[in-house]
Amino acid sequence: MYAPERQQEILRLARDGGRVDVVSLAEEFQVTAETIRRDLKALDRAGLVRRVHGGAIPVGRLDFEPDLAERETTAADEKDRIARAALAELPADGTVIVDAGSTAARLAGALPVELSLTVVTHSLPIAARLADHPGIQLHLVGGRVRHRTRAAVDAWALRAYAEIRADVLFVAANGFSVEHGLTTPDLAEAAVKRAAMAAARRVVLLADSSKHGQEHFARFGGLGDVDLLITDTGLSPQDAAAIEHGGTEVVRA
Repeated sequence: MYAPERQQEILRLARDGGRVDVVSLAEEFQVTAETIRRDLKALDRAGLVRRVHGGAIPVGRLDFEPDLAERETTAADEKDRIARAALAELPADGTVIVDAGSTAARLAGALPVELSLTVVTHSLPIAARLADHPGIQLHLVGGRVRHRTRAAVDAWALRAYAEIRADVLFVAANGFSVEHGLTTPDLAEAAVKRAAMAAARRVVLLADSSKHGQEHFARFGGLGDVDLLITDTGLSPQDAAAIEHGGTEVVRA
């Protein structure tokens, strides 16, 4: 099979399934992973797909949202390093909001046992992780729970965040860039993230480098609304400098 034929078939698979991954494509077409990456790069340059970590999604699927189990296993090492770096941003005996998201969940799991803190979250998985923590006063924000993310959304959640002030918000995003800001596939989740940002004195974005340059359907803020971005070394020094030029500090863990 010639490269243009293979690329056409990859595009069909992406459009049919909503996503393709490098490993599966390499097995299907009996070529190396590097060959598939070149194919995806060619399709990306042509504006037909958008590269994401480990694969690609077809252009026009800005609402594509991987499920919770997939996000938990994607970029696991990077997310662990980001979570450890985020521990330095915890206030002493203060209040933090922990957003829904797999990297934020890693932070929740890394909180020291001796920690004394008030934590507010609208994420059911994060609340479950923290419910037995001896030093944490946990406040669970309610609302309609989205099955895909196990996060509370809509009016109840928005009212709750309108009534509090926190020292720090640890927020997650499906995509971030200087040009398009902070984005996520779902409007309801975007609204809750926006309300949580308004409720915090300091905003810390936890996002692995694969999310840089990605753009999704619902925008909930700009990078200028973020005080600190904690990401991994996959974000180039040049991209980090461009983000810092806009006033956001960057830590590459």
